[in-house]
Amino acid sequence: MTAPALSRRANSLGTENAFVVLAEVNELIRQGKDVISFCIGQPDFPAPAHVQQAGIEAIKGGRHGYTPSAGIVELREAAARYMGQMRGITLDPDDIVVGAGAKPFIAYAILSTTDYGSGDEVIYPVPGFPIYESQIQANGAVPVPLYLRESRNFAFDPAELEAKITPRTKLLILNSPQNPTGGILTRQDLEAIAAILRKHPQIWIYADEIYSRLVFEGEFASIASLPGMLERTIISDGCSKTWAMTGWRIGMTASKALAPMFTKWVTNTDSCASHISQWAAVAAINGPQDDAEMMRARFLERRDLIVSLLNQVPGIHCQPSGGAFYAWPNVTEACALTGCKDSEEFRKRLLHEAGVAVLADIHFGHRVPGEGQHIRFSYATQNENIIKGVARIADFVARNRK
Repeated sequence: MTAPALSRRANSLGTENAFVVLAEVNELIRQGKDVISFCIGQPDFPAPAHVQQAGIEAIKGGRHGYTPSAGIVELREAAARYMGQMRGITLDPDDIVVGAGAKPFIAYAILSTTDYGSGDEVIYPVPGFPIYESQIQANGAVPVPLYLRESRNFAFDPAELEAKITPRTKLLILNSPQNPTGGILTRQDLEAIAAILRKHPQIWIYADEIYSRLVFEGEFASIASLPGMLERTIISDGCSKTWAMTGWRIGMTASKALAPMFTKWVTNTDSCASHISQWAAVAAINGPQDDAEMMRARFLERRDLIVSLLNQVPGIHCQPSGGAFYAWPNVTEACALTGCKDSEEFRKRLLHEAGVAVLADIHFGHRVPGEGQHIRFSYATQNENIIKGVARIADFVARNRK
């Protein structure tokens, strides 16, 4: 007998291809292949020592039971102060909900602002974090892509946003600094977006600002700081990128209106975030920031290195990313030079023929019309790996040049 059928929701669920490719890379390494990986988007540094110590003390102190679903009050107080100060706004601890990472709040936001199968629309950036589209579809809303343009430093044209809004639009997802392009939305960009949204009061904003401490060009700006936007903005932040705490799984979301609903979602799913990790997060936020600043400086150094090296490879053109730790080079010419039909074939050949693992643009949504072919590097790796990896790519292009 075969198993019963799956639901449409289950069959529509997407994935995060960074983990799929990582599994492929790990299998090749297990077989003895030499692979330099630029796949996974996580800091390659340990969590700060005082954060680790806080986790140890939490374990020894018996702090490993359930907590309130919204999170311990000490973390919500710290998060309200920290997230508010960064954005020039006032947040109350009751506005904060702590989750097992920032990622679950993508689903909670869609679930709380759209109704399944009713035609409610969610506008989201493309290329973008693949979980946006996956969760929009799985939760029965209509995904509406908003294209990021290389000519705009990977921001979008506000006129394109305005053209995509309909009476069915319920949620707009913004991500800055952005995965996968490293693009940022400047205050000027955000003011143009806010001016449009003031005409459409039915639209919520999900501001994914997980890379907010990793801005290299100008200063970080949040749409929540603009007049009339805080009340309708779901601010998403967390510990993963700033303090190298990806596996600790602590995300923090701020929304006065939706905090009670998000708390219910946490109760219905995870019960609460890890008690131990919550105390480590308190130490991360309230403690010294030397490690966070060091990591930002190192990522900036690596950005300059990888962009310089990639731009020396025939057929590859790479703009400097404004933030995060990603490079998003245009490889249209490199594909033509090497006889690759597209970025995905280029990616596969780099992996199997050059021993370099990257992701292709199709792993982050549909290709943007007219924008050519791109691949993504996570430069959260040592300078030595960046130098060796790009050298292998240059050698691959030279050997296979048509």
